[in-house]
Amino acid sequence: MACSLHQFCYFQDLQAARDFLFPHLREETPSGAGAARRDDGKSTNWEDDGWGAWEETEIQEPEEEETTCKSQKSYWLQDCVLSLSPTNDLMVIAREQKAVFLVPKWKYSDKGKEEMQYAVGWSGSLNVEEGECVSSALCIPLASQKRSSTGRPDWTCIVVGFTSGYVRFYTENGVLLLAQLLNEDPVLQLKCRTYEIPRHPGVTEQNEELSILYPAAIVTIDGFSLFQSLRACRNQVAKATASGNENIQPPPLAYKKWGLQDIDTIIDHASIGIMTLSPFDQMKTASNIGGFNAAIKNSPPAMSQYITVGSNPFTGFFYALEGSSQPLLSHVALAVASKLTSALFNAASGWLGWKSKHEEENVQKQKPKVEPATPLAVRFGLPDSRRHGESICLSPCNTLAAVTDDFGRVILLDVARGLAIRMWKGYRDAQIGWIQIIEDLHERESEKIDLSPFGNAQGPSRVAQFLVIYAPRRGILEVWSTQQGPRVGAFNVGKHCRLLYPGYKIMGLNNVTSQSWQPQTYQICLVDPVSGSIKTVNVPFHLALSDKKSERAKDLHLVKKLATLLKMKTPNFDLVETEVKELILDIKYPATKKQALESILASERLPFSCLRNITQTLLDTLTNQELECVDEGLLQFCDNKLKLLHLYESVNKLNSLELYSDTSFSNNELAVLLRLDEKELVRLQALLENYKKENTKTTVRFADDKDGALPVTTFLEYLEYEKDVISVKKISELEYVALGSFFFWKCLHGESSTEDMCHTLESAGFSPQLLLSLLLNVWLSKEKDILDKPQSVCCLHTMLSLLSKMKVAIDESWDSQSVSPWWQQMRMACIQSENNAAALLSAHVGHSVAAQISDNIAEKKFSQTVVGTDPEGLTDSWEALSLDTEYWKLLLKQLEDCLILQTLLHSKMNTRSSKLSSLQTEPLISLSVKKLLEGGKGGIADSIAKWIFKEDFNPHILKLAHQERIPENSEEPKEGISKDFLEEPEDLQAILELLNLAYQQFPCSLDLDVLHAHCCWEYVVQWNKDPEEARFFIRSIEHLKSVLNAHVQHGIALMMWNTFIVKRFSSATYLMDKVGKSPKDRLCRRDVGMSDTAMTSFLDSCLDLLQTLMEADVSSDEMQVPVLDTEDAWVSVEGPISIVELALEQKHIHYPLVEHHSVLCSILYGIMRFSLKSVKPLSLFDSKGKNAFFKDLTSIQLLPSGEMDPNFISVRQQFLLKIISAAVQLQHSVAKDKEASDEAPIIPLGKDRDWPVLAVYLAQQLQVNEDVIRRHYVLELYNYGVDHLGEEAILQVQDQEVLASQLLVLTGQRLAYALLHTQTKEGMELLARLPPTLCTWLKAMDPQDLHNTEVPIATTAKLVNKVIELLPENHGQYSLALHLIEAVAAISVPTS
Repeated sequence: MACSLHQFCYFQDLQAARDFLFPHLREETPSGAGAARRDDGKSTNWEDDGWGAWEETEIQEPEEEETTCKSQKSYWLQDCVLSLSPTNDLMVIAREQKAVFLVPKWKYSDKGKEEMQYAVGWSGSLNVEEGECVSSALCIPLASQKRSSTGRPDWTCIVVGFTSGYVRFYTENGVLLLAQLLNEDPVLQLKCRTYEIPRHPGVTEQNEELSILYPAAIVTIDGFSLFQSLRACRNQVAKATASGNENIQPPPLAYKKWGLQDIDTIIDHASIGIMTLSPFDQMKTASNIGGFNAAIKNSPPAMSQYITVGSNPFTGFFYALEGSSQPLLSHVALAVASKLTSALFNAASGWLGWKSKHEEENVQKQKPKVEPATPLAVRFGLPDSRRHGESICLSPCNTLAAVTDDFGRVILLDVARGLAIRMWKGYRDAQIGWIQIIEDLHERESEKIDLSPFGNAQGPSRVAQFLVIYAPRRGILEVWSTQQGPRVGAFNVGKHCRLLYPGYKIMGLNNVTSQSWQPQTYQICLVDPVSGSIKTVNVPFHLALSDKKSERAKDLHLVKKLATLLKMKTPNFDLVETEVKELILDIKYPATKKQALESILASERLPFSCLRNITQTLLDTLTNQELECVDEGLLQFCDNKLKLLHLYESVNKLNSLELYSDTSFSNNELAVLLRLDEKELVRLQALLENYKKENTKTTVRFADDKDGALPVTTFLEYLEYEKDVISVKKISELEYVALGSFFFWKCLHGESSTEDMCHTLESAGFSPQLLLSLLLNVWLSKEKDILDKPQSVCCLHTMLSLLSKMKVAIDESWDSQSVSPWWQQMRMACIQSENNAAALLSAHVGHSVAAQISDNIAEKKFSQTVVGTDPEGLTDSWEALSLDTEYWKLLLKQLEDCLILQTLLHSKMNTRSSKLSSLQTEPLISLSVKKLLEGGKGGIADSIAKWIFKEDFNPHILKLAHQERIPENSEEPKEGISKDFLEEPEDLQAILELLNLAYQQFPCSLDLDVLHAHCCWEYVVQWNKDPEEARFFIRSIEHLKSVLNAHVQHGIALMMWNTFIVKRFSSATYLMDKVGKSPKDRLCRRDVGMSDTAMTSFLDSCLDLLQTLMEADVSSDEMQVPVLDTEDAWVSVEGPISIVELALEQKHIHYPLVEHHSVLCSILYGIMRFSLKSVKPLSLFDSKGKNAFFKDLTSIQLLPSGEMDPNFISVRQQFLLKIISAAVQLQHSVAKDKEASDEAPIIPLGKDRDWPVLAVYLAQQLQVNEDVIRRHYVLELYNYGVDHLGEEAILQVQDQEVLASQLLVLTGQRLAYALLHTQTKEGMELLARLPPTLCTWLKAMDPQDLHNTEVPIATTAKLVNKVIELLPENHGQYSLALHLIEAVAAISVPTS
């Protein structure tokens, strides 16, 4: 029971507050590394470290905490104004003009424990005037006025002082309530005093007040006046927000303003309150002031005392006589967040009175009038010209004050006498606070009441005060007992913390309401920005007592000595046992004695015999004492622990007997035991064998681990004994299994007596329900060991039969129309278990035992019926049996189904050649009946879909497995299956068999369309997590196309588009339209969230999706909506609606709108596929077309119709011609140079689209002449020398005459290259023989336009003949074509 540092709250995201207050620190922090509670503070820039880091290395002390955080990122909290409400319901962090309000929220931590976390409730700027900054802040909780919550806080007001002199009051949401300008100098410090009940009649009752310190003045606002004004302003804000312009003037504030004189500088202050001098002090003060002949009043005057710290004097004492100055009244400057108006009244405008609207407007434009201060001279001080005070902190009882200075000293002042009574050295930049501890009278030892110096139990509690000093230079927090006491606690806490000491409680209480219930408050808090935690100090009262007066201190000394003794390593345990007995018997306080016994029982060094003997000795000692002197709680505690120790000893003896039974059970005996026929048993064994073979999950086992072994300390830690009943504490699942293994593991293996164990546990105080829970937890968690030892099933049967025969287990008079809670508990454990094989076996055993017991009950009732002639007894028993049996049969069917599913999910291919994504390596969840029942109608298909995604099976596999018979050696399964499966035919065959078995078990839930729909959705969900994995989206479309029912296909496609696609698709469109070309990788990643390669594949898949959606919409008119059924065993499923059900609820699409989007998608894909430039996709559409994009596909939109503007058609035609040219170019370049890897296309040509056909389709949709596109395609083919493909494409052209003219030019270019550019002698001679017109025409040709000049002359001859065929004889260029025939013939003669 020493001084301790307790962590009671965390920051949810302190880094967000730091980034808001210090924007320059945000830039240095990586964007993705935001931890909720950690701010590592490591700096990589030497400039950030600051010169102060050198000084700290010089003053380090050996005992200080080592730290590497020396950058500004860790010290940022020292530059902020910090305030915490004493009720811990609000914290304010402010810097310059900005502030962050933090509010507590209860949340679960990573370990599953509920804890309080401070989260940002409001953040923003508080400054109203230009250049003003926050200089001080307070969070004051205001008491509730409701009778039901008397003494509790209603809301918290934030008081903020500014460098402009303004003091403003805010709500928790940052709403400005009122503002006051009481002095034009900057506000230095705000402090508050709330009501405290006087400890005894001699103490003067203090009034509540808010004191504001300025450089040369102190303003004190009366607490009652402030409380009423704040309530009125808050009500006014609520009314104005609700109704509009309703204005109610709140009551004025009453304050006093003192001008402090005869002092150079003031840094901090403390308002002591009203004090009354004793007659002697009155005469001494009068003599000092007035001299020998001073007049003395009959009654001592009441005075308000103020203490300031600064320089000259270092500490100044001021006394203001009550009644010497009349309180000033100010009109409240009210700020109301109104819907209609924001009214701002005059601040501190003088005396009471109302102003006209005209006057108010004039006043608002200038600063409010400031009342002059009443002069107040310093009476005396502590003169020290070199010392400068930095802060002062008043103790809770107003008798002491601690002062810090620039010399690194902490000085303790006696407030009443004005003396420095103690000094601490070496505390530079110290932060101080106080803790007041009230003695707990119930902790006094009952047997020492009469002799104790405390007096009787009804006497007043004593109060102790401790000074808390935080030294940031050394990173240490110390607790000192005042006035002259020792240091009672020290903690290493780091160098970046802030110590918060409010020094007040709830405002608005009085001597009646303050005695009612009050919330828990922490007097002092330490904020650690590095760990993101808030801590408080717990100090026991006895630390304030001297050793002579404190028996508790002596007890604590004995406890420490005991702890040291328990840590010693010694082989002589008898000697240790003797010493421990002496120590624990010497301890006087019962609570300390209990604490000592707990530490002994938790010691892992002492053997069991020592623990038992020590507990027995203590119990005997307590029993032999008089009943009046014995603490009943301690006696009961010892007795309970001793009973648990005896139980541990008994169980250990039974487990050490090691009864080995070699009897093995045959299949027939096992079938009889489980009440199964041979076929059912063989099927069960086959299912378990498959599960065991596929479930290859390994568990880590250590050599020291022994099943069934449990240390005695752990045993005592897990169990509680109360009122002759043993219960298990709240422990983890693994600990629960360990406890159950200690009791039952040997019994389940047949190595221990089952009957003796059950009898021992029942007699010790275990309830049958608890034993059943422990037994089932062991059985279900040790699945692998159980499957290896089939005889354990018989042991479980025996154990379950014995537990069921215990008292209170099964009531024979149970209502026959209800279900037994005993068996329901067992069924519930099986339903929740994820170890399906063990659960299925235990369910079979439970069913068998339940049937056996029901038969016995039926036989008894039957005999009673015969003897007592009760004809209804037999029917009742059979009804009860049939009802429970139905539940067991249902559970067995569900567990069998779940086992088959889990076996399938465990199966996998041994070799995988394709690259796995990190998403595919994530483990699958383990199934249980409960999870399937809560997963909704689509839960079963969803789990299979996750497995298919993990294994990345081809959709054709699902169709294969759906066939009733799977051909083992046929060639059919190989069609459409990737090469991965062909390498492992055995694995594939096993997986197909498991899938087929799952289909048989779930004919409705795993319908082929349902499964494809879930697989499609799973793939697209995973693709959305990592858009770089384009193959996921492609595989999703494959599954979508495999869905046969058009209604399901339509709904899934529409949901995919709306949920995952349309946002990225629109981003890609706007990006490409902005850059006017195929965007680079960096832009794609920034705007669309994927690389340029992935975006190309994404647009291709989008086109597939839209086409599938249109096809499904057309086909749905000819199909019926499917009926979604559920298997009988799974009718009771609950949970989220399935994907297929959602798909069937989707509205029908507007076909033209989808077609409109498919045209845009084709254009975008073409731009990305061929890396086109100078193309803005949206410029191909008019305003109607643009407005229709990215709207809901089910809505009716106004689409382009009628004749299109020729300018649009021209732009569209140019784009389609580019597409054709790029497609032919890409095809020709790949065909020409297959080995050039640099020019290989992004997508293999075999999987690419038929771009000429697609271009013609786009021409139809975009109102472009299709024949122009076809002619251009023919020309491009001939241009690249692919004449055989060009001849085929000519057949599609309608206007062949125009085409012939264009081909004639291309022929001329080929001949011009052959004759003019090769510069051969034969070519020149041939050119001289040609007709002049032909020569002139050939010289005008530009062969540079040809992409393939290496075309054989024979191929060109065929082209000329084709041109002659297409040209009519009356055509103007027909004669030129005839000359070309002669020229080609002449060229081909020399080459032949």
